[in-house]
Formats: sequence, structure tokens, C-alpha cells
Amino acid sequence: MNPPIKGKATSLDIAHLAGVSQPTVSRALRGSPMVNEETRKRIQAIAEQLNYKVDKNASNLRTQHSGTIALLFFEDPTPDDSQINPFFLSMLGSITRACALQGYDLLISFQQLSTNWQADYEDSNKADGLILLGYGDYLESQSRLERLVEQGTHFVRWGAVLPGQPGISIGCDNFQGGHDITMHLLAQGRGNIAFLGHASNHYPEFFERYRGYAHALLTEDRRVQPLLQVDAVTTEQSGYEAARVLLEKGIAFDAVFAASDLIAIGAMKALHEHGLRVPEDVAVAGFDDIPMAAFVNPSLSTVQQDTKLAGRILVETLLALINNEPAESRTIPVKLALRRSSGAL
Repeated sequence: MNPPIKGKATSLDIAHLAGVSQPTVSRALRGSPMVNEETRKRIQAIAEQLNYKVDKNASNLRTQHSGTIALLFFEDPTPDDSQINPFFLSMLGSITRACALQGYDLLISFQQLSTNWQADYEDSNKADGLILLGYGDYLESQSRLERLVEQGTHFVRWGAVLPGQPGISIGCDNFQGGHDITMHLLAQGRGNIAFLGHASNHYPEFFERYRGYAHALLTEDRRVQPLLQVDAVTTEQSGYEAARVLLEKGIAFDAVFAASDLIAIGAMKALHEHGLRVPEDVAVAGFDDIPMAAFVNPSLSTVQQDTKLAGRILVETLLALINNEPAESRTIPVKLALRRSSGAL
């Protein structure tokens, strides 16, 4: 049993009882990966026993840290007033939890793509670093990301992991997801698979999904038909209009792989209006596995991104940058969520 502490316990008291240095105590209590799990648990147990509370104000004065992370949402065209991609909303909970576990507050800010969104969050001490969700046209946003790097801003973004890109990105394996869902459609006996979504460097995540789709077709000795690709952005309306364009071409197709769930849901409406049954006449699959995917009729087969893991990695990577620790871009595995729309059930 530890001897009683006279007066208010300090980090030096914890360091003495734990047999470590005071900086190690500070790192452990803020969740730094520099402290191993066993030591961190021992320090946390002693801190709880002594009813020790971190003095955030004193800590911030010493480190010039605000103890806050800024999460910047970027506007997306949506049918409601949120202007936020529902996929990012599903990631919000995991980012919030990860921040809380690390002892950080989360500042959420909505940004319009047309504004100068590389705001001086760090210069004004509003936040120690930024998490960026959504960015529109990547080639248009690239110069702004480069400016953040030049300014020395700590930031990570959710998006495709690309060679030579500015800053650090965390993203899912878009290529593998596109490949696997296309292979599933081929295994269902579908030979003419359309792709709805942009297939260019302007939208690298969609482009990687398209490349995975094309690779799967070529692997099975199927021809990639450019006329079966129609541009679309992540909204139900865009998916609806893209499917209408596809139908007007008069080219035979028996499956649709949409670059997002929202595009797929809009496409299913257009197919239904055209008198086509899903999946009997046309199999449909999406990408993201937003909550709505399981509840549309028929339920949507899709590629599932692990939003819980993504949120944790985004926060941990940003904190590593803030603490001048090693950090790098990472690609997260995906898995298929197979339902009725592709004929899987």
C-alpha cells in the first residue's frame, strides 16, 4: 500500500511511487504511445488512488498546447440542410470518443469549400491540430493542403493515400474494395457491370474504386467498357441522374457498382422507374456501408469502411504529429457487406 500523501497530490508524487520520471507520468496521463501499456496502467492506477487530476491550464501554459483538436467538415451537396456526407457523420462518434480517451477536447467547424479554410487554428491557439473530412475536388484542394504544410500546421485528412501528396492521409483500401465487390458481382453471373462515379484524379478515392473494378474485370477476361462508366458525386440525386444517363445510352448491363452508397440508392430509384427489378434484372452494389444501406429496399450490398478504427487512427496520428513523434499515412482494410441488392441473399 502506498504511503499517504500530505496535501494535494502532484505528478512528482506519482513519479516517485511509480518509479519513473515526471515527464513519463505526463506522457502516460495524456495517452502518449511513447509509454508502454504496462507502465501507463501502473501510473493511471496510482493517479486514481491519489485522486490526482491533470491541471489542464497549467499544462497548457507549459506546453503552449490548447488541449483541443479541430475537426473541419467540408460542405457536400445533400438533399437536406446538413451539407455533410452521412458517411462522415458516422465517423464523428469514433473521433469524439478517441479524443476523450486521449484527454483532448474536440472543436467541430463546418467549412465551405469556397472559403480560405486553412484558418489559423494553431496560430490563434484555438487548436493544436486539424482533422480534415471531405475536400471536394482533390486537385483544387491540393494547393491549400500544401499551404498547411508550409505553415507547419499539424493536420491529418481522411482520403486516398497517394504518392507525393501533401501531409498525412488516412484512408481505406479503395482499390481492394472496388476489386472485391466487382468480383462478387461477377460471381453472381453478372457480365456487364456499369460503374457510376467519377474516374479521374480529381476524385482519387472514386478513381481507386474504379481501378479496382477495372482490374477485377480484366482478371476475369472481361472487357472494360468506357460507355458503362458515368460520372457521379456522392448524392442520391447524382446517382439517380447517372443511372438515367446510363439507361438512355441503350447499352446492355446487368449490374451496377456505384462509387458510394448514396449513388447506389439514387440509381436503384431510376432503375425501378424504368421497370427494372433489383436484383433480378440488375444487381446493385455501393461503397461505404452507411447506416441507411441496411434499411433501403432491397437492402444494399456494399463495401464496409471501419469508421471506428478510422476515427481512432486519425486522432492517434494527429497527436503523434503534435507531440513531434513519428507518424505516417495509413491504409485501412475493407470488407464486404453483402445483402439482397446484389442477389447475395
